[in-house]
Amino acid sequence: MDFEPLSLALKFAFLGVLYLFLLWIARSARKDLKVNSGVAAGPETGFGGGGATRDGWLVVEASDNLDPGSRYDLFGGVTLGRSDDADIAFSDRYASGLHARVYARAGRYYVEDMNSTNGTLLNGAPVLGETEIPDGSTISIGDTSFRFQLDD
Repeated sequence: MDFEPLSLALKFAFLGVLYLFLLWIARSARKDLKVNSGVAAGPETGFGGGGATRDGWLVVEASDNLDPGSRYDLFGGVTLGRSDDADIAFSDRYASGLHARVYARAGRYYVEDMNSTNGTLLNGAPVLGETEIPDGSTISIGDTSFRFQLDD
């Protein structure tokens, strides 16, 4: 018995199913893009628009090895700590390797303690979870302190 015509038919059937699958994926992706294109960028999304995040800075107030008055840009978020892997690395006997992080979301800045041993203070109060940082606030890690500033 000759199986060549059956084999050829199965090959075409497989290609047909494959093309239908790819068409289904393309239509699904197109539908998702249409739905998402109607979302306005603004302060609630944290992307674009007039409600974009203002530039934030950390200014060194007190430190053993950082110069007081040094400014660090918070664009993209920063980590603070003793480790060389930290974006702002400083030596402080009370600081953990990666002690805390500061980041922007939806037009506001937040500080979060990264399970450090001695904790992080915001205006003298312990940081529990992520905490919003008001302009002019002080972030303290051991004997090191930073002032948070927003550009006008």
